Amino acid sequence: MRGSMKDVGRRYGWAAGLLALVMLLLGAGIWILFHNDYSVRQNEHRHRFGAVYMTLNNPFYEIINEEIRTAVENNGDVLISRNPELSVERQTEEIQELLASGIEVLFLNAVDWQQMEPALELAYRAHVPVIVIDTKVQEDRLVACTVVSNNYMAGVQCARHLVTHAAGGKIALLKHSEAKSGVDRIQGFMDTIAQYPAFVVVDSEECQGQLEQAMPAMERMLRRHNDIDVVMALNDPSALGAMAALQNVGRTPGQVRIYGVDGAPETKQMIASGDMTATAAQSPHLLGRLAVKQAYELLAGQQPAHLVELPTMLITKENIGDVNITGWNQ
Repeated sequence: MRGSMKDVGRRYGWAAGLLALVMLLLGAGIWILFHNDYSVRQNEHRHRFGAVYMTLNNPFYEIINEEIRTAVENNGDVLISRNPELSVERQTEEIQELLASGIEVLFLNAVDWQQMEPALELAYRAHVPVIVIDTKVQEDRLVACTVVSNNYMAGVQCARHLVTHAAGGKIALLKHSEAKSGVDRIQGFMDTIAQYPAFVVVDSEECQGQLEQAMPAMERMLRRHNDIDVVMALNDPSALGAMAALQNVGRTPGQVRIYGVDGAPETKQMIASGDMTATAAQSPHLLGRLAVKQAYELLAGQQPAHLVELPTMLITKENIGDVNITGWNQ
């Protein structure tokens, strides 16, 4: 009898252990199922943003992208960035792919400000608002918001400095006519010096805002006009390319007045050393932060300003001591 009672106890003990194991596994399964379902539902509610730049071969655009990415990821959302490397066709394809992936807002830095209508029409039909950054587009009616610096005034600032610090000049222009920002900067410069006959534009070349293209472009202009003594470059990488070309032909830094736009740390240092004349500084940090702010306003059902235009600051040797020369303007 005692033996049989022990057997019963063992059987009940074994059954109780099995039941406990089953309950444990069942509980774990329910937790995993709930957790996975919760994670899926969390992912479903994450906002997806797309960003396409004309190029990321420029720290200016890298900083804009990082500002947007930081804000988006801090909100638990997703940013997908693309670099078409100055190709309109590739940029259009990348926009199509982003729209197909289900993005809710598109940040656009256009390769060619006059050729974006097909891509913008696609976004408009997909009900995906577009926020244009840094350079305007021709099809403004298809854009929810544009966030730029006052690029025309940047050119005006450079020209005003020139005409008040020199009696005259033979000017070379480094341009990027596919970018409205570049067009506006050069136009602001040209409209201002037009009032001063002693300042004459003797040559110009396209360089797409790239140092690698600006240097040989400047060399070609110097071969045609070796008496060039002023360079107006649409941006700082182009200005640095011009400086490299001048050094290659033996022109001493400082002999030629060189103007750029951006306020890159490298050009600030060149101004401090006397190798460059001035740069009209803008803030890629602020452009990025304001662009993403407009995006979240759109998602919240608000109507942001259609145009956000930021001032530029002319940096010269006279005020270089007042700015941070190792970083970008904030």
